[in-house]
Amino acid sequence: MGQRTPLYDLHLALGAKMVDFGGWDMPLHYGSQVEEHHQVRRDCGVFDVSHMTVIDVTGPQAKEWLQHLLANDVGRLHGCGHALYSAMLNERGGVVDDMIVYRTETGYRLVVNAATRDQDMAWMQAQLGEYQAQLRERPELAMLAIQGPQARHKIAELVTQSRGALIHQLKPFEGQADGDWFIARTGYTGEDGLEIVLPADQAPGFFNDLVGAGISPIGLGARDTLRLEAGMNLYGQDIHQDVSPLAANMAWSIAWEPAERNFIGRAALEAEQAAGVQFKLVGLVLEERGVLRAHQVVRIANVGEGEITSGSFSPTLSKSIALARVPKATADRAEVEIRGKWYPVRVVKPTFVRHGKTLI
Repeated sequence: MGQRTPLYDLHLALGAKMVDFGGWDMPLHYGSQVEEHHQVRRDCGVFDVSHMTVIDVTGPQAKEWLQHLLANDVGRLHGCGHALYSAMLNERGGVVDDMIVYRTETGYRLVVNAATRDQDMAWMQAQLGEYQAQLRERPELAMLAIQGPQARHKIAELVTQSRGALIHQLKPFEGQADGDWFIARTGYTGEDGLEIVLPADQAPGFFNDLVGAGISPIGLGARDTLRLEAGMNLYGQDIHQDVSPLAANMAWSIAWEPAERNFIGRAALEAEQAAGVQFKLVGLVLEERGVLRAHQVVRIANVGEGEITSGSFSPTLSKSIALARVPKATADRAEVEIRGKWYPVRVVKPTFVRHGKTLI
């Protein structure tokens, strides 16, 4: 038996198919995974993401420590509520984990992946050294993601007046507290929406309110196809400790300035750049029948080979799509080996759908 979120019994009552995900018993779907996907793209749906790890960082040197720990620079967070996406790197420049960091009134809030919780906590504690900063994990909190073009409008109608006003005021990549709730305009689907951190004992009632208001519960299956269409990396597949952000379409999340900020992994990234980055993360589109899956070989004529890191059928595009790490010289055509046969694929920018619009 895996770990369970505060919503476990509700998932069962709603008919969810439960699966193990990073040691947690989580809903894969509640019926039709494809319909759940479409529901988020066209309207909105609610995900239980209470398995994610919430960590608050405080102390007089919290900022300095995070500037050392992360490839992005929390010095860019000029006001309370501002957020950024960053990777936490090892000395080789590999991704220990990726996360969202929010600036709060008392310091910073990190939201990191569930499956990497133990390695993340151990790594962060090991990097504290002499920094005057404290880490506080928040297992007493739950987290819901309400995603889709109608998400903010519908949620604002269901919460208190002050929370509704906050939802309307939030800009993308902002998060603010209202009482014991923390409401952020972030997500993992490529759609507008919210992620709400709230006390665990309040989560079942709020989840019930959402479902009662006609907001569909959405499982991990649709969450994966939504993030894949949006070109968002999944830790353990598209990124891991042996892959640098330069080879994972994450160069934009590295803050090179100020030059004197010596974040962990900086020297390795600079050496990789100087030598010439060998691989890049691209999108693939299969125009024929078939399904692209992780670890399938990608062959590029006169260039070399790569590998699919994530692949699936895209409900929005009605085609199979994938993210793949391929040689830097790869152009717009390649082939993928599926069950011993080679299929032509189109190479595109690794974002297929964003805000309901097809980008390929």
